[in-house]
Amino acid sequence: MFLRRAFVIALILFAPLFGLVMAGPRAGLLIAIGIGFGLVLEGLRFGFAGPWRMIVAERDGRGLLAQFLAIGLVASVAFPLLAAHGGELSPAHAPIGLGMVLGAFVFGAAMQLVMGCGSGTLVNAGSGNLVGLIALLGFIGGSFAGSLHLGWWTGLASLPVLSLQGLFGANGGLVVTLAGLAALAALVIWRAAPGKRLPPVRLWWAAALIAALALANLVVAGQPWGIVYGLGLWGAKIAQAGGADLAASGFWANPGNAERLNASLLTDVTSLTSIGLVLGAFAVMRLRANPGAPAQALTARSYVLVLLAGLVLGYSARMAFGCNVGAFFSGISTGSLHGWVWLAAAFAGSTLGLKLRPVILRPAAQPKGAFA
Repeated sequence: MFLRRAFVIALILFAPLFGLVMAGPRAGLLIAIGIGFGLVLEGLRFGFAGPWRMIVAERDGRGLLAQFLAIGLVASVAFPLLAAHGGELSPAHAPIGLGMVLGAFVFGAAMQLVMGCGSGTLVNAGSGNLVGLIALLGFIGGSFAGSLHLGWWTGLASLPVLSLQGLFGANGGLVVTLAGLAALAALVIWRAAPGKRLPPVRLWWAAALIAALALANLVVAGQPWGIVYGLGLWGAKIAQAGGADLAASGFWANPGNAERLNASLLTDVTSLTSIGLVLGAFAVMRLRANPGAPAQALTARSYVLVLLAGLVLGYSARMAFGCNVGAFFSGISTGSLHGWVWLAAAFAGSTLGLKLRPVILRPAAQPKGAFA
């Protein structure tokens, strides 16, 4: 036990130091921020996909309220920061279009099939969940594939990029954002069952810590917390290593993307926090005195379907300009109107995914004599 804990502590201390030595202070800080995300998400059981399922299936609104609280805390600081340092910090703004709405809907359904969103697949993979690992591999491939077709999807009917700052000004946009979150919170409280309305202390702390880490990410990286781009970049690097020529791809031929493709992953801010997130989740799992029962094995068919669902998850996230983190959390907290539309479309898709989940995730048959 002692050696295991010493190894884990050494790992989470060494990783930021490695980033600092190999790529500079910003890389080290972003890995440390990512580790913080992993520690909080896994250690305090703060998630995105799970609370969406719980409000629908169990009328439990506590996790969803914690999400709204974290977003509101980030927005309260991010709006003034972006207004004061617009040349140095970038918001998570994206256009609203037919492809984006469809992508968000499909993403919402797929995330319930693999029991995790973008950050959830990283956490589940880091904590040793086989379903999460398979879904992550699919997500990487799907996000890369989505980048190859993104130009076609964005060519469909689309509005220009709209932000609440542009519509109402920085102060007015913040007021509208907080009012919208408060209205959703009131709706969740009204919908939730008695005793399942107010988050426990654990989730209050988690929301505050996630908000602090997200703001640290904004300041250090110069952009909000994201997941999808980094995973797509991993897929592109794998494809390139396998001999694929991406010079003809509109997305990867873009000068900025081409530069990241040919540079070390330690120079990509999204990849750094994702790597740290996996390490943080791994650390929590290894440090727990009682990690709990192993996940129930699924049928071979279900594992294949999880891989396919992961592919769909990554592809649709690229279509929708982000997942629960980049589109919902970071989009709304930095004033993107696209984040609100993403939330509505993805939540509708999530309810469909919940109905499909029992059909796809079938447990493997237990051998005779085994305990159920």
